[in-house]
This record gives sequence, structure tokens and C-alpha cells, in this order.
Amino acid sequence: MNYGDKDGDGFVEYERLNDQGLINQGWKDSWDGINFADGTLAEPPIALCEVQAYVYVAYLSRAWLAYDAGDTALGNELADRAAQLKRRFNEQFWIPERGYYAIALDGKKRQVDACASNMGHCLLQGLIDEDKAPQVAERLMSPEMFSGWGVRTLGSDMGAYNPASYHNGSVWPHDNAIVAAGLLRYGFVAEAQRIATGMLDAAEHSDGRLPELFCGFSREQITAPVPYPTACSPQAWAATAPIQLVTSLMRYDPVVSAGGVWMDPVLPESFGDLHITNAPLGGGRITIDIDNSAPSVQGLPEGMVFHRGHRPWMSELVEEAARRRTEKRRQTDLPPLG
Repeated sequence: MNYGDKDGDGFVEYERLNDQGLINQGWKDSWDGINFADGTLAEPPIALCEVQAYVYVAYLSRAWLAYDAGDTALGNELADRAAQLKRRFNEQFWIPERGYYAIALDGKKRQVDACASNMGHCLLQGLIDEDKAPQVAERLMSPEMFSGWGVRTLGSDMGAYNPASYHNGSVWPHDNAIVAAGLLRYGFVAEAQRIATGMLDAAEHSDGRLPELFCGFSREQITAPVPYPTACSPQAWAATAPIQLVTSLMRYDPVVSAGGVWMDPVLPESFGDLHITNAPLGGGRITIDIDNSAPSVQGLPEGMVFHRGHRPWMSELVEEAARRRTEKRRQTDLPPLG
């Protein structure tokens, strides 16, 4: 990482090159979006937790491509980098006494210890250790983080919390769709259902259209989501959030190159049955029905197979590819019989 990791510590950081650039360069790009639990602003270079998750899955993805092309050495190297990044991340970002991950490391490699929604992105990419995931889920769904409509960008017990801020206590639909998908990956179905239900309830207060963001006031305090004054609506991230929420709960994952469609729905009972027509897939159109949690697909293109269950995660694909390559090499190296 010649450009993203200037100090060579294994984490990708950002720092603006001139005083006219953005101070913060993650998805929370407001000037005050990255702060400590006491509200103090973090000083760059800043290594965001979710950025490390995207680096992790990039290593795994490239490793899988290498194994698929027969380049075992490169595959092993990148798989090792991914494993090392995961180990070091869980050592240096985890705050055991609080039961959540730091939003970032600052320029002095201190944990930026605010409780923020960013760690939900790490769930989705599989960067979080299994034994820590229950505490992360509990914290994300705590009264301080979950407003009743969705997960706040920042906990209400943090120093910089402001429910009417842009990134320090507001609720973003796209962020919640990612968090819900991450919770599902680790098996927290009820929590993901609660987020999806809250989000779709919120949409009913804005003519069915979710805005870019809304304020983080508690649903117990105010019976309708409080609009953020300058939120974009429509907005691309927000427009795709309901689709992400529903497809995540469908656990719907079509992969044309792998010749398969995976689905294992966990839709809330309140959603009822689901009927989708004219869904594009592999040059054709399919019909999906989920009746009492039982899925069926009609019109699959030739060569496509339906699987009940989840598609293997990239980490699983890499492990399987490495195992196959090792086994093939072992068989090749065996001395001839006789």
C-alpha cells in the first residue's frame, strides 16, 4: 500500500494535502464527523474502521482471483495479508471495557473512542471477530444508538452528540441498510428486522420516500421522524436503502458467473408474503415469491441453479480455493506408485 498507508503500520489512513481539501475523507466527510467520546476532534492522519474492512475484503477478493488463475503464491500472500489485517484490527480498534470498536485511529495511533455506526460496516465485510460480534450488535441496538427509526451515526451518550447534526447523531437510511446487512451476516436476525421495520415505518411519514438523512430524536420522544432541513430527497443512497434492506432480509444473492441464485429469507411477519416480477438476471427476467418464508423462483436462465442458503462469503471462497490448491499440489508431489 504505497499510497494509502504512508506510515507503514498496515492500516489505510487519509490526510488532506492542502488546507482547501476535505478534513475528513470517509463517508462521514463533515469537518466534525470524526471525534472522541468526549467530543474532541480527531487529528489526521486518520484510519477509519470501515476503511480497514474494505481493504480486508479487497485482499480476499484479489486472493480468490489469484487462486482461480492458478497463482497460488500470490493467493497465499494476499490471504495472509487479509488474516494479518483482521488480527491487528481486532487488537488495535477493539475497546474491551466498552464493548465496541473505535471509529478510527488518529495520527498518534490513539483509539478514537466514540461509539458510532461505522463498525456496522465492519460486520458486513466480516472483519469483526465472532466472539466480539454479540457486544457490537448489542451496542448498535442500544437506546443510545437506536432511535426507534434507525441506528444513529453517533451514540446519544457521546460528547459530540447532536440529533440535528449531519453526522453526529442523525440517522442515515443507507448507513442503516449496511448495518442491517452486517448484522444478518453474523446471525442477528431480530436486530436486522428491527432496523428494516423502523426504516420502512419512517418512510411512511415522507410519502414513501426515504430522505438522505433525518434527525436522530428518539421515537419515544417524537412520534414522527424529524426532517433534516437540507437533506436531499430524492437521493441515490437513500433510494436504494429500502431495496438493500428487503434483499438483505430475503438473503437474496444472485451470481451469474457462479451460475447460482442463493436465497434464505428471514422477512419479518409484518411484511407478509412477497411477490417480485420482472427482476433482471443473466439477460432474462425472473419472478420471485416468498410465501410464509418459503422462497421460489420462476424463469431462471439456462444454467442458473437455485440454492436455499447463503452464498459462500469471500473469506470462505478463499479458504476453499487455498485448500484445493494445497491438495492439488500434494497430489502432484506424491511419488509414483511402485
